[in-house]
Amino acid sequence: MAVLLGVVLPVGAAGVAAAEEPAAPAVRCSITEPALAEISGLVDLGERMLVMNDGGDRVSVTVLDGGCQVLETRTADVDPYDPEDLALGADGTIWLADAGDNNATRATVALIALRPNGSAVVHRLSYPDGAHDSEALLLAPDGTPYLVTKEVLGSSGVYRPTAPVSAEATVPMERVATVNMTLTGTAGGPVGRAGQLLVTGGAVAGDGHALALRTYTDAYVWPLVGSDVVGALAGTPVRTALPDSPQGEAISFTADNAQLLVASEGVPGDVVVVPIPAGSASPAAEPSDGPVPSLSDLTSSGRSPVTSALIAAAVATVVVWLGAKFRRRPKP
Repeated sequence: MAVLLGVVLPVGAAGVAAAEEPAAPAVRCSITEPALAEISGLVDLGERMLVMNDGGDRVSVTVLDGGCQVLETRTADVDPYDPEDLALGADGTIWLADAGDNNATRATVALIALRPNGSAVVHRLSYPDGAHDSEALLLAPDGTPYLVTKEVLGSSGVYRPTAPVSAEATVPMERVATVNMTLTGTAGGPVGRAGQLLVTGGAVAGDGHALALRTYTDAYVWPLVGSDVVGALAGTPVRTALPDSPQGEAISFTADNAQLLVASEGVPGDVVVVPIPAGSASPAAEPSDGPVPSLSDLTSSGRSPVTSALIAAAVATVVVWLGAKFRRRPKP
């Protein structure tokens, strides 16, 4: 598969491209294929891209050319519950995070590996503290997977397996970090202001120098040393506002590792190149090892009654939306 896709994985590290005033985002191309109306995973390969739809009853990864035209679609006889993100391993294995759980009912989640030899393997994982909805996968350079949860109140848990993933048994995970998102004022997404808090995708640069998380409205980039994802998330990220989109869930570093590439659900849907700003990060994303905040935490702390009401309304909106979003079949 690595040869088929023309995958070249660079080695070494490079800093985030420095520019005091980064260029504006630019549309690379628009996806018009009706079958790709729910893009939630994206990996940039330069002249080609891998994309993955949210949901479906069969594992499917589509290869696009630089103009967003479909070159081929690879499928496997695995019926996922709710695949939400995509990553490419150093050996050419395509990893799908079947970790969506809108109603927080799943006993296990899964990582599905599409291997270069054409085989597909399901690896089941369990949380230590009950079910979570997750739409973000961070695949460290050493191959360790991290799932980042999607939390209505913006305090996302970061989980990793406690042992190598296995096709033979469910591997328990441990919570290793917390990333707290707060309101940024960036417009976009299907749920109003609450979309600024919800983590919807993740990516690690191909050269291993940085990792990124996105919400419906913003992207956050942390420098990465080696495969120390936990150490990276303990630092301060650089935040950049993303272009307004209906339901932005996909993010990748560009093949040259210097910029971000994002996409949204919906057809036609633009694939957009987003420069990474240099300098200090906005305080809008604050890594923390503290407890998950409550709604009262978000609506107090000296905020005005108007601000508190807006936050409460945003939380209520996203709760209703998540409950109404398509329901998956009750699989393990």
